[in-house]
Amino acid sequence: MLQKELYGHFHSDEHHFVDKAWDWVERAAENHAVKLTDFLDPRQAFILSSLVNRHPDVHCRMDGGYPQAERRRALIAPDYRMLEDEDMEMAVLAVSSGDGKFLTLEHGDYMGAILGLGMKRDKIGDIHVIEGGCHCLVTRDAADYLHLNLSQVHRVHVQTELLPVEKLVQANVQLDEITLSVASMRMDGIVSDVFRLSRAKVLIPIQAGRCRVNWKVEEDPSKPLKEGDLVSMQGFGRFKVLEVEGVTKKGRIRVKIGKYA
Repeated sequence: MLQKELYGHFHSDEHHFVDKAWDWVERAAENHAVKLTDFLDPRQAFILSSLVNRHPDVHCRMDGGYPQAERRRALIAPDYRMLEDEDMEMAVLAVSSGDGKFLTLEHGDYMGAILGLGMKRDKIGDIHVIEGGCHCLVTRDAADYLHLNLSQVHRVHVQTELLPVEKLVQANVQLDEITLSVASMRMDGIVSDVFRLSRAKVLIPIQAGRCRVNWKVEEDPSKPLKEGDLVSMQGFGRFKVLEVEGVTKKGRIRVKIGKYA
């Protein structure tokens, strides 16, 4: 069975999504169906692209509202259908307040408020925290509900407005750069240094599947990291390996890390 063959390329936690994605691909090929997904994270987008590439009669377009978007919607269709001008059905939810308290609000505050309304994460794209509030990409079918019901973020009263995607204001992503001196590029050692945890405390979430490298679950503490890797650990945050600067006289490796605020 093809599904079982596909499973070998992906983590067991991803098999449910593999099933859904392959069904979309088969429907496009066999039934000439067109599927517009909700927002996919980069790992889901990679899986879907891999499956689409296995079928010669299917193609897809991905769009998150702007070129550098992390979370994107996918439009899957038979290969004869032109997708460039298709409506990806997104809107910008602009959140603002006049009381000046937005200085203390962060990405997680907005996300928590939106999810607290019963909204599924899949309906939400990238969130840009900007001066005076935030701009959040949302699916059009969720936009009106959020516009009508989002009135408070972390005890701060807010107003919302729906804007076309062209009006999106992007946040300037700032990384807190730190330089580490490590014995090796093992994931557990670098993660423990970045989050200031003991090696023993780091092993628990890694082996429980709460750590991801480039959005893929990674349960092997000894996995070597490399330049460009994006590492996240549930409950602690995420960071990027910006540069391996070289080896010291004592044989340790100097690594520049960019930690997301």
